[in-house]
Amino acid sequence: MITPLAVAKAYANVQKAAGVATEGNGLGAQAAGSATGGFGDILKAAMQDTTKATKNAEAMMTAQVQGKAQLIDVVTAVSSAEQSLNTVMAIRDQVISAYQEIMRMPI
Repeated sequence: MITPLAVAKAYANVQKAAGVATEGNGLGAQAAGSATGGFGDILKAAMQDTTKATKNAEAMMTAQVQGKAQLIDVVTAVSSAEQSLNTVMAIRDQVISAYQEIMRMPI
């Protein structure tokens, strides 16, 4: 089950990955003003990061089978890919939940 805290952390990770400034990260208003992307761009960046992490994990597995990579590197890459996928799934679940809530609203 996904908790609101897990979703908030996932959203913060996506914002950090997308380079969006927040009050507590010290980037300031200048960086916030230069971020022209919206929510769609954040989702796109999260999907691209997930795809990149998955491809990296696959490459590391292939390299380990060929004897060119250490097992710990493979485990780290797979763990990173899994975390990225969990983040995207948490965002997806919250978007679906919000959509369903909007659809239940009376007109």
